[in-house]
Amino acid sequence: MIVEYIRYRVPDDRSAAFEEAYARAALLLAKAPQCVDHELGRCTDEPASYILRITWTSAEDHLEGFRKGELFPGFLAEVRPYVGMIEEMRHYAPTAVRGAGGAVPSLYDWAGGAEAFERLTERFYEAVRADDVVGPLFAHMDPGHPRYVAMWLAEVFGGPARYTGERGGYAHMLGMHLNRAITEAQRRRWVNLLADAADEVGLPDDPEFRAAFMGYIEWGTRLAFANSQPGAAPVRQAPVPRWGWGVAPPYRG
Repeated sequence: MIVEYIRYRVPDDRSAAFEEAYARAALLLAKAPQCVDHELGRCTDEPASYILRITWTSAEDHLEGFRKGELFPGFLAEVRPYVGMIEEMRHYAPTAVRGAGGAVPSLYDWAGGAEAFERLTERFYEAVRADDVVGPLFAHMDPGHPRYVAMWLAEVFGGPARYTGERGGYAHMLGMHLNRAITEAQRRRWVNLLADAADEVGLPDDPEFRAAFMGYIEWGTRLAFANSQPGAAPVRQAPVPRWGWGVAPPYRG
């Protein structure tokens, strides 16, 4: 991906019209398959200064795809009156320096940390052992398995990278599923039992947390199902996924 920054200096008497024009132009960006996202910001210290940020799938997709495509003429018609007010227009490639701040807690912290995930998996695997659908998959389960899965979930949801450091990370988890031929009925029962266990051990039940939590569980189990089938050729090396809040940040009341 590539990020385009366009810096404008817009006189105060034209700022309202400028924002309205970009609101219309943004409707075309929303339709462009080359556009990942966009945001127009106005400087609070110098209100005449605006910065438009557009993330494109690549610089080529922007310059050759969008600008030579059918949406660009309409986009340009909206913003053309302000082209002369541009002070800077450049593309920037992301670097490795990135990360979240502390303003929004991780799902791991919101859930209650390592102890919460250990409580969850202990109760969950009690139910699994007694279940006639998914239980046979775990007939010879290592006694430490619930703790290992708690470590995996903790890392996925923003906790310490213990599963990577102590258990071999993604490659080890993948190896646990290869050629197991998990059925859809087993996958679905696994999901349902985990959701029940989350209720039983008192994991947060606010809609934002549960949507993110169950979103990962659905995603992860569907990958596990696919990777477990005979003849599957999954990616063998990858980092442990890191799951965030998605579109719904934590509700603080």
